[in-house]
Amino acid sequence: MSGLPLVALVGNPNAGKSALFNALTGARQKLGNYPGVTVERKAGRLSLADGRPVELVDLPGTYSLSPASPDEQVTRDFVLGKQTGEKLPDALVIVVDASNLDNHLRFALELIALGLPTVVALNMVDLATRDGLELDANVLAQELGVPVVSTVAVRKRGLDHLRTELETLLGAQTGMLRASAGEPDFDAVRREARRIARAAIVRETPSRRLTAAVDRVLLHPIGGLIVLAALLFVMFQAVFTWAKPPSDILEGWVTALGEAVTSTLPPGIIHDFLLQGVVGGVGAVIVFLPQILILFFFILMLEATGYMARAAFLMDGIMAKVGLSGRAFIPLLSSFACAVPGIMATRTISDPKDRLTTILIAPLMTCSARLPVYGLIIAAFIPARSVGPGIGLQGLVLFLLYVAGIVGAMLAAWALRLTVAKGRSGGFLMEMPKYQWPRPQDILIGLWQRGVIFLKRAGTIILATNIVLWVLASFPHAPEGVKQSEYSIAGRIAGGINVLVEPIGFNRDISLALLPSMAAREVAVSAIATVYAIDAEDDAEALEQGLGDRLAGRWSLATALAFLAWFVFAPQCISTIAVTRRETNGWKWPLFMIGYLFVLAYAAAGVTYWAAIAMGLG
Repeated sequence: MSGLPLVALVGNPNAGKSALFNALTGARQKLGNYPGVTVERKAGRLSLADGRPVELVDLPGTYSLSPASPDEQVTRDFVLGKQTGEKLPDALVIVVDASNLDNHLRFALELIALGLPTVVALNMVDLATRDGLELDANVLAQELGVPVVSTVAVRKRGLDHLRTELETLLGAQTGMLRASAGEPDFDAVRREARRIARAAIVRETPSRRLTAAVDRVLLHPIGGLIVLAALLFVMFQAVFTWAKPPSDILEGWVTALGEAVTSTLPPGIIHDFLLQGVVGGVGAVIVFLPQILILFFFILMLEATGYMARAAFLMDGIMAKVGLSGRAFIPLLSSFACAVPGIMATRTISDPKDRLTTILIAPLMTCSARLPVYGLIIAAFIPARSVGPGIGLQGLVLFLLYVAGIVGAMLAAWALRLTVAKGRSGGFLMEMPKYQWPRPQDILIGLWQRGVIFLKRAGTIILATNIVLWVLASFPHAPEGVKQSEYSIAGRIAGGINVLVEPIGFNRDISLALLPSMAAREVAVSAIATVYAIDAEDDAEALEQGLGDRLAGRWSLATALAFLAWFVFAPQCISTIAVTRRETNGWKWPLFMIGYLFVLAYAAAGVTYWAAIAMGLG
């Protein structure tokens, strides 16, 4: 620790802080590590306007004084004078990006509230001017109550003015400095930062004004959530409405393929395997490809336009109420596609309790693998009729299933944060991307990739599982008058499982599908289709009657609703379990996850079934 005045350079990531540090210190820099951590300490010698030397420390970039990583903890401890081996800084230089002022002012307001001598470097004003934004540094200084200096670090503009302001601050010090940080009200800080940023604007382009106007609606705590819910509702309506024609075409192709197998191959084991195990089983899943693509079309569009980051901003407040960090939003959002990449994405969450909670609730996000199951049951049991202008009952039910998964995840997070993952979540600040028109080629590439992934699963995991199931369901051959699916090895296994699940309304069909669907949720559809094909009296019955029609003839509505409720919660995915074991370095948490999710699934299915029976829907 030197005897020189100590000045801390602090700000958000990407504010140009390092460029300003290099411009102020030149080659007079010293690198090291802070005691006890691997965070780099970057310090240099700065000469003030009168020639006095000052030690300038470039602190790690952060978004707030609520630390979520070792780097951010160092920044917080340093500015509070709590960092080991460091004294309380004599002054702060807060670097903010002029073109992203309202976001950067949030952290600046927290720092100014510490009460230390402070000067704000309004950096990258040249880029703001290029984008049509002109700011008044004097107005900004009046609003913040501290000096503000316009700078362009990469061109060394404004540095002399900054040195002069620092000299004034350091020369005016009397007595001992103290810094204290309370718990910030993030909503209040956001509002104040936005107000100050608007007050400092002298001129801006129409596009920036339009962006601000749109954000006032989309980021409104009430109006924004209404818009988000409406977008999701439209998305799920489209999944059923738009997907029906192409799904019917695919179903026709699958039927034609089955007829080709029947007409080409003589009766026998190869014929039965191809017709029942491959065409009947895998084909029953492939017909849901249009629904998968429509779902991802909306997701890709929302990401490409810049709306998804705003959805994360909206959800942050809700997630904080159940103890989740806003940083969990992106992993949970990824889990709507598949829980595996979602769980892997939790590596960006530095707090171990936050990360564990996010991992444990990620399977509750309604992944695309559930869509074939939902689509099959909804199409078979929910009438295709309107319940209002432009509101289809089937799409409404699908929307409610997704909502049930989200609500279940939030409640599970709340319970976990009170028990096995006790702790408090940190705040979440993020920069909003610009609105932009999606590039058609990017959307098409994204849809192609998702389609290939789905078809690969159909041709690998689902096919392999179906082969095993077909063998187990086909042997030994049942005597005359006995159903093959009940007499077979698979049927006997299902009989044992059925004892456990019969109280929640499940039948032997479901019992038989539960075990193979642990490989992947879509296998539930192919498993049921395979068994029904095996039980069919002849090839014509297997091909002509759709799977949904067969379900409607064998299941009650109460059973169908219980099956949907089960799949909202059940961890029917071995890949998710495997990645959880890898990410948590053991079997403790995967087994806990399996246990609590199956308990939730059993309870939800049971409550749904008996409630439906009570309402006369049995």
